[in-house]
Amino acid sequence: MSLVKAFKKIIPRGKTDVDMTKGSIWKHIIVFSLPLLIGSVFQQLYNTVDTWVLGKYVNDAAFSAVGAVGPITNMLIGTFTGLASGAGVVISQYYGAGQHDKVEKAVRASAFLTLVSAVILTALGIILVPHMLRLMNMPEDVFDEGRTYLTIYFAGMIGLMVYNMGSGILRAVGDSQKPFYFLVCSAITNIVLDLVFVLVFDMGVAGVAYATIIAQGFSAILITISLLRHKGCIKLKAPYVSTDKVLLKQIFKVGLPAAVQLAITAFSNVFIQSYINFFGKEVMGGWTAYGKIDQFMFMPMQAVGLAATTFVGQNLGKGNYKRAEKGVRISLILATLCTFFIMIPIEIFAPNFVTFFNENPEIIKYGSMFLRYITPFFVICCVNQVYAGALRGSGNSRAPMVIMLLGFVAFRQVYMYIVANFISNTVVFITMGYPAGWLFCSLLMVIYYNTVRFKSKNVVTAE
Repeated sequence: MSLVKAFKKIIPRGKTDVDMTKGSIWKHIIVFSLPLLIGSVFQQLYNTVDTWVLGKYVNDAAFSAVGAVGPITNMLIGTFTGLASGAGVVISQYYGAGQHDKVEKAVRASAFLTLVSAVILTALGIILVPHMLRLMNMPEDVFDEGRTYLTIYFAGMIGLMVYNMGSGILRAVGDSQKPFYFLVCSAITNIVLDLVFVLVFDMGVAGVAYATIIAQGFSAILITISLLRHKGCIKLKAPYVSTDKVLLKQIFKVGLPAAVQLAITAFSNVFIQSYINFFGKEVMGGWTAYGKIDQFMFMPMQAVGLAATTFVGQNLGKGNYKRAEKGVRISLILATLCTFFIMIPIEIFAPNFVTFFNENPEIIKYGSMFLRYITPFFVICCVNQVYAGALRGSGNSRAPMVIMLLGFVAFRQVYMYIVANFISNTVVFITMGYPAGWLFCSLLMVIYYNTVRFKSKNVVTAE
């Protein structure tokens, strides 16, 4: 079978749009969230497998270095992810309103935004690597490993950006299945290449970085072919890009606040990582292992939050305000239940989870401690993730940005400074700044959401 025929089997031409303005709300949220959740698991496998291979087959320095650079990669990727979310909201609202001609134009505007952002963020990433590593007080014994990984990663980040924008476009019209299929293919590619580059060619940190960008490039190719072959209004067709000022303005109106919030939050985590790095390589290793498991804890609430964004966007586009609010309530229940059930085994088997990544007794000790102290607070995060997703779906991206910056950045930084300088500069007190920030953010989000809800002026297509 030729490669072209194989792609055609993976990427069918059929229409997979889902109209969420009618039918069972529970079914829509669950069916939409499941592929996102499973897909997120596979996406997280990128960096998880990277760190696992390094921890098992290279050395502790490589393991700690790749895990510690997460805030840096998240800062630039988060910037683009926020902009992509703006495109998704605009497309979902026009789709819900039945304005398919505007959907087609918004897709081309999104393609233009992706190409421009790729050039800018790739250049920034490569230039800033050594400066960011020094800013976060990266220890000298892991500095070179971190720089190698980041330089290669940013050089090939366009693949991830194309995939994120393409999957956002598909999700905006209710299709969360194709992005999931493509992530599975990409994750398997990453795992195989990780093992080949490290075990066979002994490439170390550079090997896992190359494996990651090749796998991400593969997912970008699949998502692009899907949009080119699509039969619905999101089909990518000539001219493939557009500089439509009106649509770009709408995308930026929703996406820019989200981009700013994600970028600043990630940037603040660079400083938080510097607090962790102060305690040495073993604590860094324990925090790295915790961070890998932490990401899996976030997945259910983030998947449901994305479902809420699309659900609210489509229903407000059609003027179904009560249905949109009911969808938010159902989303919050689902996110909380999923998070609670994942939390239990992590609390019980914390050392086993850490051992999977690294067998150093000190790393296991610190990693288990972080998991058991912080994991119970993840339920609190469901509130801010679901409400933020719902507000963005309404076109109101500014309020979630401000609230999350207050909780995840300002409050957390103040907390850590006070704790480190005036109370107890111990790693336990420092890391509890994360759940403290979650709690503060969720309280603000509840107050705001129940005060404002969905105002018609925030609906992009109502302008």
